[in-house]
Amino acid sequence: MRRFLLRLDRVLSGLSLNLACLLLAVITALGLWQVLARFVLSQPSTWTEESMRRLLIWMVMLGVVVAFRRGALVSVDLMVRLATGTWQTVVRSLITGSSLAFLAVLVWFGVQLAWRVRFQTFASMELSMAWAYAAFPVGAALACVAVLANHFDPQNTELESAQ
Repeated sequence: MRRFLLRLDRVLSGLSLNLACLLLAVITALGLWQVLARFVLSQPSTWTEESMRRLLIWMVMLGVVVAFRRGALVSVDLMVRLATGTWQTVVRSLITGSSLAFLAVLVWFGVQLAWRVRFQTFASMELSMAWAYAAFPVGAALACVAVLANHFDPQNTELESAQ
């Protein structure tokens, strides 16, 4: 089971990182187009700003998956560094449990929110608002896998290099 989880995490974290990087490139290109359209062509684009905002939400939620996997989020690292033996295992388990609880709440309410707004559309595009809000439950669900993988196979390299 542990081996399957780590293999699944490797695929999901890699995919999340690549998609987040791709979204950053798309957001950058849309921002450039928005500036060019407004100031060079004198015809402002009506959809780019809203698209950039929604893609930014997806980019952040996919980036959170990688951050959880690498142990790069703000955590109680002082307690982890000071703890030894069994106490360190307890502290790491508490961090994992609280992270999973938070992500479970985000999945639960994110699904409800996306379902509630499914009939609303963006102001500048005929696209359901549920696509933007779906980033929260999807990102949180993927992050749950990353949290479990980080618990079983920690990659907290910043803890070793921290001073």
